[in-house]
Amino acid sequence: MSVRLTSAVLALIIAAGGCSAATAESPSRPGETTASAVHVPFPGEEAQQLAVPFDAYNFSPAEIMTIEAAEDLLIRDCMRGQGMEWKVVPLPAEEDIEPQNRRRYGVIEPQIGRLFGYHTPLDRPSVAQYNAARNDRMAQLSPAARRAAHGDPAEDADGCSQKAREHLSKGTPNIDTSLFNTLISQTFDESQRDGDVVAAFRAWSACMKEKGFHYPDPLAAVTDERWMSAGSPSRQETTAAETDVWCKEKTDLVSIWAAAEKRIQQDAVRTHAAYFRALKISKGQQLKAAALNLRMKPASVEGPR
Repeated sequence: MSVRLTSAVLALIIAAGGCSAATAESPSRPGETTASAVHVPFPGEEAQQLAVPFDAYNFSPAEIMTIEAAEDLLIRDCMRGQGMEWKVVPLPAEEDIEPQNRRRYGVIEPQIGRLFGYHTPLDRPSVAQYNAARNDRMAQLSPAARRAAHGDPAEDADGCSQKAREHLSKGTPNIDTSLFNTLISQTFDESQRDGDVVAAFRAWSACMKEKGFHYPDPLAAVTDERWMSAGSPSRQETTAAETDVWCKEKTDLVSIWAAAEKRIQQDAVRTHAAYFRALKISKGQQLKAAALNLRMKPASVEGPR
């Protein structure tokens, strides 16, 4: 089915874009650990700079939040028209938002490995506050406000959120996003079979073995059942993750892997040139519409700082 690249769909694309590993690298968050109980480092420079060609057609976490902010204003106005309140949630600090490819190749930041092992890092404070505020807003909606905001399937009625998404995607081409999701997965898998990457995996594996950890590649380390089933990272897990990062640096694995993905993704873009042009147009139009809506009502929402 053809669908527009609205933020709800894009969130799924983002999830598929990070190391097929976005799920594999994300056991449950550390048990009793909270953002206030541990210092969550800013994303490292390598994580911030890591990029692949598909990024130009996908939506980053920061871009999705921009669209969400524009939707918030439209939903608020729509709800007011029905005599109901919708609290606009300020955007988090831009520097706190997770980079698009932070965990694409597993853990690549020493501090993250030391604090969280292979568990998903806690959000930076302003992002945690943003997510908590959105969750609280949803929980506090009355049944009538919930129907107004999100529609009523029983009556086949669209809510204000759907109307907001349609407004921001108005005039954009209809695109079947399943091909993009398939290509994200396929190119990532293909990159792991690239000769240079296979050689880098062997060097990384040998480095890990010297330190007492036996894995054929970084994704095997990420998906170790010992970490996957643990509620919080053990000392063994954090040591493994720190060693993993050190061995990646020693073998230059991340740059080698990223170079292979770049070649493979560029080939995919050339093969499906018209499709990727449509993706890029749709992305650009939606971001332009979101930015315009935010500029029209600057006092209504706090932008990235």
